[in-house]
Amino acid sequence: MSARRSPVRSTGRRGLALLGVLVLLLVAACGGGRPEGNLDVPAKDALERATGVTKVTFWHSMDASNGVALNTLVSRFNDAHKGKIEVSAVFQGDYDTAITKYKASVQSSTTPSIIQIYDIGTQFMVDSHEVVPVAGFAKRDGYDLGVIQKNIAGTYTVDGTQWSMPLNSSVPLLYYNKTAFKAAGLDPDKPPQNLDEIRAAAEKLSKVDGGPVAYGFGAAIYGWYLEQLAATAGEEFCDHENGRTGQRVTAADFSSPTIVAAVRWWQQMVADGLAVNTGRVSKDAQDAFKAGQTAMTFESTGQVKGFTAASQGKFELGAAPFPVLSGSEAPGNGPSVGGGSLWISGPGHSEAEKEASWELAQFLAQPDSQAFWHTQTGYFPVNQAALDEPEDKAFVAKNPLFTVAIDSLNRTKVSPATTGCAAGPMPQMRKALEDGLERALIGKDVATSLRKVQENVAESVESYNESVGGD
Repeated sequence: MSARRSPVRSTGRRGLALLGVLVLLLVAACGGGRPEGNLDVPAKDALERATGVTKVTFWHSMDASNGVALNTLVSRFNDAHKGKIEVSAVFQGDYDTAITKYKASVQSSTTPSIIQIYDIGTQFMVDSHEVVPVAGFAKRDGYDLGVIQKNIAGTYTVDGTQWSMPLNSSVPLLYYNKTAFKAAGLDPDKPPQNLDEIRAAAEKLSKVDGGPVAYGFGAAIYGWYLEQLAATAGEEFCDHENGRTGQRVTAADFSSPTIVAAVRWWQQMVADGLAVNTGRVSKDAQDAFKAGQTAMTFESTGQVKGFTAASQGKFELGAAPFPVLSGSEAPGNGPSVGGGSLWISGPGHSEAEKEASWELAQFLAQPDSQAFWHTQTGYFPVNQAALDEPEDKAFVAKNPLFTVAIDSLNRTKVSPATTGCAAGPMPQMRKALEDGLERALIGKDVATSLRKVQENVAESVESYNESVGGD
């Protein structure tokens, strides 16, 4: 699933300005006391020339069952490289916590060998000047990065260079309660395709209009969903082609007609008793859907397994592609990818360590590893060939809702609009968008709420860009 919010939110000018300061410190740290040339791809025989066991520190944000699955894969890797490479996987908290710890590790010259960073941290990692692009390793070895699903690879590609190796990826879906649809006289095999259709269904589903459930719709206040509505409309959330083609992002359009219309739709749904405002915590919206209090929700593919298990014996679960604002999905448009990828550290790390990290990244991306990962976690397999593995085929046959996500992603063409915004302060920009949505859902004027957060963001994005020497 995509990056989840941390308990403490740093929003507005103060939060974004703080991020700019942190980046400035990060870049300054990179400039002094680091071995020259250590951002280069090592010689291919670096591991062969190394003596003893090359140790790799791997920081990640996978906990609970996802953490168990990742540790299993790391153990398999260690067993296959016994006596030569030893990977130590260390959980560092959620995505926001991990990137904060990473910044601190740069200051103290104790960065991990390889780290999992969420999708919206991509431009920040590029700006850090601390990582070796995986494209360089691939070019050296003739490794075909084309095995990575095209949209997923595009998410981690900036100005034509793929910087990191995807690990866990997801797209958002519309989940719905088929049993409630039947009870409301709706066709359970014809889920809504756009926001107007969601409202029309909610009017028949909601208790306020005599429907079978308390609320027809409910989803967490999460900026990712608004960004996705821009993507499915074929619109770029940020300027300069979402920062994907070489020119740095200078602004995000929080007040685009699509975003404004989506927030107004959501606000009116809540005001009319057709949707419940569960706040920013995703689990609260998930729990309301699992309990049958809501009949429709937005969530990532990472919830297919959880929703399937929770619905057993209670209701029939359905899933549909993420909706568009109005009409139907235009050919080639679709949601952008969320999740995380693996970044290989350069400065302060030996050539053998960098090479061992590349070996780990390749191992985790290979078909059998990704088939195991997909079936254990629900994340989309980043390697298309994983879907042909017998283990994965059997899993999808038993869990057909996964095909909705697979088909949705494969239909989407790679473009600046569908790969998301690559801005350095994107985590804070997303949280600022959530501020605007949150204010709207409690009755504040939509245009005013969105304009206010956009003004705050614009000034701070400029500060960030200046701190890293951007355009």
